Amino acid sequence: MNILIANDDGIQAEGIRALAQALAEKGNVYVVAPDTQRSASSHALSIHGEMRAEEVPDFPGAKHAWKLSGTPADCVKLGLEILRRKGIETDIVYAGINHGANLGTDTMYSGTVSAAAEGMLAGYPAVAVSVCSHFPEHFEAACSLAVKVFDRALETAGKGYLISINTPNLPQQEIKGVRMARLGQMTYDEWFEEKEEMCFRYVGEPVKRTDHDEDIDVRLIEEGWATISTIKYDLNDYDALKQAENWGITL
Repeated sequence: MNILIANDDGIQAEGIRALAQALAEKGNVYVVAPDTQRSASSHALSIHGEMRAEEVPDFPGAKHAWKLSGTPADCVKLGLEILRRKGIETDIVYAGINHGANLGTDTMYSGTVSAAAEGMLAGYPAVAVSVCSHFPEHFEAACSLAVKVFDRALETAGKGYLISINTPNLPQQEIKGVRMARLGQMTYDEWFEEKEEMCFRYVGEPVKRTDHDEDIDVRLIEEGWATISTIKYDLNDYDALKQAENWGITL
C-alpha cells in the first residue's frame, strides 16, 4: 500500500510525524505538507504564482517527504502527481494529525479536512485525523484509530465521502470509547481586536452548548468520547431546487 499524508499545521508539526510513524505498519508512507502553518485555509488552491517542493530527508516513518510552498489541498493535488511521476500509484490519502478539533461546521474552514477531501474528490479513500486541542499532548488514540480504520477506509474509494476522526486530548486509557457521530454546530464568542488603526486580529472562543443531540460530534468530544464521522461533499439542496423550478423565472 502507498499512503500519501498531508496536513495543515506544516511539515514541522508533531502530529504529522506521529501519523507517519503509525501508518508505516500499513504500507509505504509518503508525506507532502505545507512548509509553514496553514490552518483554516479550507480548500484554497494556489492558482496564481508558483509552488516549490523541497525534499525533507530522514522524515520518521516516511519513504520520502516533501515540504511545499502551498496549501493543504495543493499538497494532496500536487503530491499525487509527484508520486505518479515517480511511478508510485497512491492507494489512500490521510490528513493530520491536526493540532485542534475538526468538529461540526468548523470542517468548512479546515485545511485538514479539505486535504482529505481533495483526495476523496480525486477518487481515493481519504481520512482526516485530529486531536481536539491546539496544544496536543496525546496522539496515541488518534494514531490507533487511524490504523484501525485503514482497511474500512479502503472500501470507500469512489463513494464520494471521507472519514473524519477526532479524539480528545487525553491519554488513551481515559477516553470513554469510540462513537459514530453526526456533525454539529460550532458556535463562537468572536470579535475583531483592533491592534492599531484599521489593523485587526480575529479572536474567538468556543461557546459550550447544551442543546446538541446525543450523537453530535461536538457534544461527544466534550463528554470524553472519540468520534468518527463520514463527510460527503454534496452542496445541493434538492428540496429547494424542486421549489425553485416553480419560480417561473425566464429571460
